[in-house]
Amino acid sequence: MSSLDPASGIDLTFAMTGASGSVFAREMLRALEADARVSRVHFLPSENSLRVLAEELEIAGRNNLAEKLLGHAPAKTVQLCEQDIGASIASGSFPSSGMIVLPCSMGTLASIANGLAETLIARAADVTLKERRPLILCVRETPFNRIHLRNMQLASDAGAVIFPVIPAFYNRPVDSTEMARQFVCRVLAHIGLTQADGYIWKRDE
Repeated sequence: MSSLDPASGIDLTFAMTGASGSVFAREMLRALEADARVSRVHFLPSENSLRVLAEELEIAGRNNLAEKLLGHAPAKTVQLCEQDIGASIASGSFPSSGMIVLPCSMGTLASIANGLAETLIARAADVTLKERRPLILCVRETPFNRIHLRNMQLASDAGAVIFPVIPAFYNRPVDSTEMARQFVCRVLAHIGLTQADGYIWKRDE
């Protein structure tokens, strides 16, 4: 997985799907919006993610969803519909820097792993893979069955990074928001977007 080049202006696609873990998606969007190295965020919430958001964060509706998650009007986040298969990120000619799916449901994983590009999320991921760009799939399910494991293997073989939503505890997070934020820091550090408040384990501590 190659790191991103901030000098060229980072244009990322961020999708959230219908798996549990809305707080992780919220913290990812906030981190990307606040990062000066990121020039544009294509935000792709799936239809199923809307129900999870309503249940977990009490955020309802698709309209102005990015603003609701951020707590303010977005400066560089553009919200897209998963049925908009003609969007710019559906084409390999569009100069995207990569894609993150957090949380990534098993249904979305299956679509990506098997090349079923029937929604914009799956198509954008397919384009990301074929253009050899970074694709991080933050899968969220437990336990895994053989189908899940097989699909993770297929996606990994195609070039994706499987980055399960497994938060750390050694930094002693005080609440779920801090836990989610530190997980987001780990994901972004993996593609070269190290965050100033990311906890780094030091052996001598």
